[in-house]
Amino acid sequence: MKYFEREDVLYWAVSDDPECGSIEISPNITAEYNDKGELIGIEILKASDFIRDSIAESVQAKVLHLRE
Repeated sequence: MKYFEREDVLYWAVSDDPECGSIEISPNITAEYNDKGELIGIEILKASDFIRDSIAESVQAKVLHLRE
């Protein structure tokens, strides 16, 4: 996993295979695949916002569950 601070991009490499193509999973998240269609990496743009929001949503869900 690599973080590029200046661009605020997080890249998670699953494999060293060459990229054959990519598909946008959701805004700012792209999955890259090899010539066999296997996942080789995930790129997250605006990574700091994504991580902040993901953590906040997870914590909020757990707090709401605990209050029930």
